[in-house]
Amino acid sequence: MSPSILNGKTILAVDDEADVLSTLEEEVLGAAPKCKFEKATTYEEAAKKLDSQTYDVVILDIMGVRGFDLLDLAVKKNLRVAMLTAHALTPEALKRSFEMKARAYLPKEKLGEVIPFLEDVLKYEYLPGWKRLMEKLEKFFKTRWGEYWQKAEADFWKDFEKKTTIKW
Repeated sequence: MSPSILNGKTILAVDDEADVLSTLEEEVLGAAPKCKFEKATTYEEAAKKLDSQTYDVVILDIMGVRGFDLLDLAVKKNLRVAMLTAHALTPEALKRSFEMKARAYLPKEKLGEVIPFLEDVLKYEYLPGWKRLMEKLEKFFKTRWGEYWQKAEADFWKDFEKKTTIKW
């Protein structure tokens, strides 16, 4: 296996569940042992870290740590953010993550596959990254939310498709 581009990067993971943080740390350091991996379990702790340091990737849980508030702080600092969720795994939260400029939206069920997703956050710019993410998770979302899950927000998803199919 080739070395991960996460090696040498600094990552902040924020989740109120210690077991999720431990799994993330194992996955990341297993693939990228030279990565600096930091953790926070509360909004306050994470906000302080975001205010005082720079990260190559920030991984935010949506529930329990005010993930969308932290996303806003991180994006204002031009940080690349991956949203990670189990309880807020909804089409609305996916759409909101995209609109708020997160770089990815990952189900916690995919924790064992997190490395390629995080590498994509670094490799791709905003729109091409989202296109790639949606291609990878299309089957998962259809299974989870039903074949026509995008229908309620058809105009948004039509516009999303247009924006992400531009040749980069």
